[in-house]
Amino acid sequence: MARVVASIYARRKARNRRLTYIGAVLVICAVVIGIYYSRRPTGPLRGGGEESVVETPAAEPIAEAVVETVVEAAAEEQEAEPVVEPEPVAELIEVAAGPSSEPNETVGELIAEAMALLKERPAKMIEARDRLNELLPRGQSEQQRAFVKQELSELSGQWLFSRQIYPEDKLCGAYKVRLGDLLSTIGKQFKVPYEILMKMNKISQPEALQAGTTIKVINGPFHARVYRSTFTMDLYLQNTYIRSFAVGLGKPGMETPTGRWRVKVGGKLIKPTWTDPVSGKTYESDAPDYPLGSRWIGLEGIEGEAVGRTGFAIHGTKAPEQIGTADSQGCIRLHNGDAILMYNLLMPGVSLVEVVD
Repeated sequence: MARVVASIYARRKARNRRLTYIGAVLVICAVVIGIYYSRRPTGPLRGGGEESVVETPAAEPIAEAVVETVVEAAAEEQEAEPVVEPEPVAELIEVAAGPSSEPNETVGELIAEAMALLKERPAKMIEARDRLNELLPRGQSEQQRAFVKQELSELSGQWLFSRQIYPEDKLCGAYKVRLGDLLSTIGKQFKVPYEILMKMNKISQPEALQAGTTIKVINGPFHARVYRSTFTMDLYLQNTYIRSFAVGLGKPGMETPTGRWRVKVGGKLIKPTWTDPVSGKTYESDAPDYPLGSRWIGLEGIEGEAVGRTGFAIHGTKAPEQIGTADSQGCIRLHNGDAILMYNLLMPGVSLVEVVD
């Protein structure tokens, strides 16, 4: 009889320990979720230096745990739903076209409504982004347009250039690495270079990718639109505005041709040997007067004045003071940090660059 009583007591004690453990786990989950919804990530992406490209500050330990939890949850959704196909390029260009005649007062009210979404708890980041993006082609003052672009640029530092994943976001998602996967093949699947996946997921080497882990992915491709009149380049993910860059363009008599270009397959190079077509001088990458900066992104013309033109590219520069001026031989110059970023985003054979007046 004593043994029976002892057995019953032991089972009850074990059950009580399990209940205590489960209760503790539930309390911890509640605390983590509360912290996640009370903290809004900050820190927009900024260009202008090689060391600053797509790097995000180290998170606190508990914040890292929240990120991993959200990534894992988003991975299950990613496996259940197909990747959203990118918008047709023609539609992208129309979205980026000039403003309509809608009253500025109406646009101002819509901007205020979108910004109010960011003040909610939790902030409705993706809805605010999408609403602001829809306002870009609509009638508005220059001040309104500049404000919308600035806000979208700052938001991209949170939803795009970080490890954070928002379940409702159709432009980013999570991918569970399978046995035999390579970063390069994953990049091709999502129409983005593998370099941005490495930077975003803090993977030191492509070979360090491990089966069974979950990484953040981007549903590409990225495109760009260059304005010759303002010496600016606008970057888009599908048809969503990301940010703008200052550029240098072709000098008089060697103007950067308008039209549509495509990033050339095999055209992305790191400090390639280059021969000046005017002087005939060849520059090696280690030459002190090497003019191309940190990256070279070769372009091929496919529409408009760009058709049949060769030798054009997006690249860095050794003369940053010439950014914002017409002083190149027709190429599109960027600050070196911005050139590295574009190198990591534009996909050969897929990404388009349109040059307009």
